[in-house]
Amino acid sequence: MTSLCQRALEGSGLDAAELERLLQVAREAAEAGGRELRHHFGRLEQVRQKGMAGNLVTEADLAAEAAVLAVLEAATPTLAVLAEESGRRAGQGELQWCVDPLDGTTNYAHGYPIFGTSVGLTWKGLPLLGALEVPALEEHYWAAPGHGAWCNGRRLQVSQCGALADSLLVTGFSYDRVQRLDNNYAEFAWFTHRSHGVRRAGAAAVDLAFVAAGRVDGYWERGLSPWDLVAGVVLVEQAGGIVCAYDGGPLDLADGRVVACTPALRQPLIDGLACCRPLSGASFGAPELDAPAGGGDAP
Repeated sequence: MTSLCQRALEGSGLDAAELERLLQVAREAAEAGGRELRHHFGRLEQVRQKGMAGNLVTEADLAAEAAVLAVLEAATPTLAVLAEESGRRAGQGELQWCVDPLDGTTNYAHGYPIFGTSVGLTWKGLPLLGALEVPALEEHYWAAPGHGAWCNGRRLQVSQCGALADSLLVTGFSYDRVQRLDNNYAEFAWFTHRSHGVRRAGAAAVDLAFVAAGRVDGYWERGLSPWDLVAGVVLVEQAGGIVCAYDGGPLDLADGRVVACTPALRQPLIDGLACCRPLSGASFGAPELDAPAGGGDAP
C-alpha cells in the first residue's frame, strides 16, 4: 500500500530539489519555534484558557508561532498556512503548512518537559513532510518521502514488536473528554489490560515521533487537529510504520482519529478499538453524561 506521504509527493509533482528545499524550511521553522519554547520555559507570566476547559494558551505559544510563521513567510510566501493560534492563511496551489507552535501546552504550563514545535506540509490534505523540535530532550526530528525519518542524525525505525501482549502503547485524551462519553477512557482500560502498559504523554506529535523512534510500539487517539498530526504521521510512515483511521481505512486528517503502530500491531489495535464501548459516566464520576431513562443519546 502506498503511504500517505508518497501519494502526496506523487500528486504534488514536486521535484527532488524542491522537496529538499521545503523539508529544510520545515526544519528551520521547527527549530525557530523550539528556540522560543526554550526561552520561555519556566518563565511564563500568563496562562489563559481558550475554548474548552483545560485548553490553555501562553505567551510561549504565540512567540513560537510568530517565529515559525516568520520563517515560512520568508521562504514560501505563496503557500497556505494553517496554524493553531492564528488560523488559516490563504495561498496559491494545493500545498499547505500545518503549524503547532506548542504541542503539549498543558505540559509546558506545568513545567512538565514533554512538548514541542511541529511543522508539517500537506498536499490536498495528505501529509507530505514534516519536522518536530522537542527542546527539553534536545531532539530534532524530520522526515520526507525518499529521505526517511531522522532524529539528531540517527535514522529512525519503528520497533519490531509483533504482539499486543508484548507492546508498550501511548494515547491521549481530548479536551472535550469531560463533556462526552466517547472520551477514550474505555479504550485506555482495554489496551492497558492487554499490553505492557499505556502511556499518556500529553503531546500528540511527540507521541507519534516516539512511535517512529521505536520507543513505543503503537498509538491511537481521537479529537486531534491537522496541526497535531502532519509531521508525526510522516515520521511514522518514513520509519516503516503504519498510519490509518480507527477502522483501518485511510487516515483523514479532518476526522481527528488516528492509529499509528508497527505493521504487526495494526490489526490488533483496530480490532481492540472496534470492540470498545464507552464507559458510563457514573463509573468515572460524571453521571450527568449518561443518557436519561427512556432513551436519548448522551452528549
